[in-house]
Amino acid sequence: MTEQISHVLLDIEGTTCPLSFVSGTLFPYAARELGPYLERHHQDETVQMHCQAVIEAWQQDSDPQARQLWSQAQKCNSVEVGATTVRQWHGSEIEPYLQWLIASDRKLTPLKELQGMVWAEGYARGELVGDLFEEVPGVLQDWQHQGLVLGVYSSGSIAAQKLLYGHSQVGDLCPLFSYWFDTHSGGKHEIDSYKRICAAMDVKPQQVLFISDSVAELRAAAAAELQVVLSDRDNSVAPEQTPIPTHTTPAETGSYRSISSLNQLQLNSVQPRSHV
Repeated sequence: MTEQISHVLLDIEGTTCPLSFVSGTLFPYAARELGPYLERHHQDETVQMHCQAVIEAWQQDSDPQARQLWSQAQKCNSVEVGATTVRQWHGSEIEPYLQWLIASDRKLTPLKELQGMVWAEGYARGELVGDLFEEVPGVLQDWQHQGLVLGVYSSGSIAAQKLLYGHSQVGDLCPLFSYWFDTHSGGKHEIDSYKRICAAMDVKPQQVLFISDSVAELRAAAAAELQVVLSDRDNSVAPEQTPIPTHTTPAETGSYRSISSLNQLQLNSVQPRSHV
């Protein structure tokens, strides 16, 4: 028998927010504004910390294009101090690798942190407004009123998550959420990430419903014993080659239960509502 759900853990992109807003608005904005931002804030200790983390990841990146970018950057601005060559890094040198990471949709944590800082300025200037699916604000409010505990788990930084929900088209929705998780909790395809999140929320995994548009993420969450539902907004998610049991209905085997809108869920039984 499926346990009663007490917590709902939500992905963002493709689940509560259109893919088009992330890929067509947020990412291009970050790509355009990242260089100028690094130049303006290169003395900021937090920016320097994230840039150093980027450099360390870059040094270890085995991708041929990343290695080529590294070689090109290494030729710039080395200075001799006695017998030692000291490397002096500048935002303009790190930016090509950051731009490549953005274009490749790589989930590097310090990049996500820097993107969140760039977006913060955009939201503050009114150049960005968080775009959520139409039903999302009302459904989230209903779930909280029902006593459900809401959390977010996204590859975007926690700061970026709060910016999106805090500057949504209907205002600040951050108070609806009790927990925020990003890749500091681990990768979204890793089983242990979901175990850590449940421990942080002090709840049994079987009482948590995770909703995402990624089958790989659902697979990891289900393996950690969370209940799962697939967000398939336009019926475009490719089916599994090998069907996997869904933890929302333990007796049922097959592909994950899917919804095209959050208001299709009746969370007491985790069943999509029938359309009238």
